Amino acid sequence: MNWKGVIPAITTNFRTNGAVDHAALAKHCRWMIDSGCSGIVCCGSLGEAATLSFKEKLAVSATCVKAVGDRAPVVLGIASLSTTEAIALAKGAVRVGCEGLMVLPPYVYSTDWREMKAHVSAVISATKLSCLLYNNPPAYKTDFLPWQIAELAADHPNLHAVKESSGDTRRVTAIRIACGRRLDILVGMDDAIVEGIYAGAVGWIAGLVNAFPEESVALFDYASRGDKARTAALYAWFLPLLRLDTVPKFVQLIKWVQAEVGRGNPTVRAPRLALAGADLAHAKAVLAKARKTQPKL
Repeated sequence: MNWKGVIPAITTNFRTNGAVDHAALAKHCRWMIDSGCSGIVCCGSLGEAATLSFKEKLAVSATCVKAVGDRAPVVLGIASLSTTEAIALAKGAVRVGCEGLMVLPPYVYSTDWREMKAHVSAVISATKLSCLLYNNPPAYKTDFLPWQIAELAADHPNLHAVKESSGDTRRVTAIRIACGRRLDILVGMDDAIVEGIYAGAVGWIAGLVNAFPEESVALFDYASRGDKARTAALYAWFLPLLRLDTVPKFVQLIKWVQAEVGRGNPTVRAPRLALAGADLAHAKAVLAKARKTQPKL
């Protein structure tokens, strides 16, 4: 499992009747890898995992694995209401050929370190797959602190990475100090990617990559090799789009942008609804400006 580079948290393609469109999903995965991405994360928040059944999650994972073959690893997002279901999903990931797990705290229940450690430890221990711990306190109300992450890393040899989405890029430095080089650190918020790389992150679980993969890979590469002039220029152009990833309607926004660039459709599952009103107007304005000023790579 390679936790470095740009790894899209892919959207889940739906037909207008709400069913998963596996053919479109496979095509999308291949486009991501063809564009230089280093892996695929499926059934994450952007993939609307909360609306997918257990069976659908494994079916989506299987489609992704088959689509990319041995060209890149597929990671399954593990987020459930119960530890029992999360463990069963982790074991199912092995059966369908995934090479990694992105381990989240429970969707709804947020509690103390003792209980959250027990939950994620049970999931990580359920398989020998390489695991990434996902820290996103704004979304899940559970904050894995650097010392807690270090404790998990000491307990679990197959915990290899952490996706840091607290919104505080100082956490990248703090995790590196707490864990040394034991874990790969990945950025999980699109509009913090350059700052995260400069602080020591080596990977990006990305969102707008679903519509702009070549630009995402270029931005990551420029920043990683210290080409600050090109990084600054591309980041300035990209930021208004990247900020669509860090608002409550990020799924609808990213899917809408995908559709506008001819790479998908905007269909989402309820309780999400299609963009309308001020949200749609803002998305149109951001994309229109981006298209007019899109740089050549």
